[in-house]
Amino acid sequence: MDIILVSNKFNQARSFTLSRPQVFFLCLLFFLTVISLSVLLNYFSLRYAVTNKSPYLHSLLEAVQAEQTKRTQSYVRESLNTMAARIGQMQAKLLRLDTVGERLSKIAGLNPKDFMFDQAPARGGPAPVVESKPLSFAELSEQLDALGGNLDDRSDKLGALESRLFLDYAKKQFVPNSLPVDKNWYSSNFGWRIDPFTGLSTFHEGIDFMSRTGSPIRAAAAGVVVYSGRHPQYGNMVEIDHGNGHVSRYAHASRLDVKVGDVVVNGQTIAAVGSTGRSTGPHLHFEVRVRGVAVNPNKFLKKNSRGAHIVSR
Repeated sequence: MDIILVSNKFNQARSFTLSRPQVFFLCLLFFLTVISLSVLLNYFSLRYAVTNKSPYLHSLLEAVQAEQTKRTQSYVRESLNTMAARIGQMQAKLLRLDTVGERLSKIAGLNPKDFMFDQAPARGGPAPVVESKPLSFAELSEQLDALGGNLDDRSDKLGALESRLFLDYAKKQFVPNSLPVDKNWYSSNFGWRIDPFTGLSTFHEGIDFMSRTGSPIRAAAAGVVVYSGRHPQYGNMVEIDHGNGHVSRYAHASRLDVKVGDVVVNGQTIAAVGSTGRSTGPHLHFEVRVRGVAVNPNKFLKKNSRGAHIVSR
């Protein structure tokens, strides 16, 4: 690049030749000079505006601050709404767990009131020695995620436990282990005894509960009535099939309250105590048969969930 200088001071024109690197350096120097001047001008302008409390600058800063505050509030509001929704879901899961807990306690024979499902767990303790610190949004979100995962896990496990316990409970409902009368003592045991009519040693295939005439006779377990009528030896008798080869028999009744084919539940009144058939007085002759063979009813009654103790007279 050639530069020619012409002036009245010089007798002749002067020329300079600049190489490409020199031209590039001069352009860069010019560009940096312009940038520096712009930065300095901007700095001194802001300095002057701040020193003199320029209304324009003040309004500009307020607008920026208001926009930032609006964004922060929007973020906080969205975060709170998300957390509120998650807390609502966890409350619903807790309510479901409380319901499952009440059902499980009933199935297990416990009193749900002892667990106070309708109250928040009581907690307390001394003031912390280590300095406490508030939770951040990120930490709170992590705590909610962990709590939600634990609730899902406990819900699944309790659901499986409920299914298992309910199945066991249903099976027990078909096992004749409940007292058929209100009396928890009997007048004649299962096994060999002296027959009250012949005086000979005979095998007694059930147990006799001595009770007043008309006292209710209840089903020892749920099942289907397969016999209800008059028998020459047992008198008025009811026979209930509980499934799995278990049959219970109730004899010498004064009144029959069920008929063949009826479905009865555990503890339902099926007849009334009497002295019909081969009997010396009002009592209930109670038998349990497994696949047609008479077994000692005490094996079942001693497992009675109500904890009744059978006492021989």
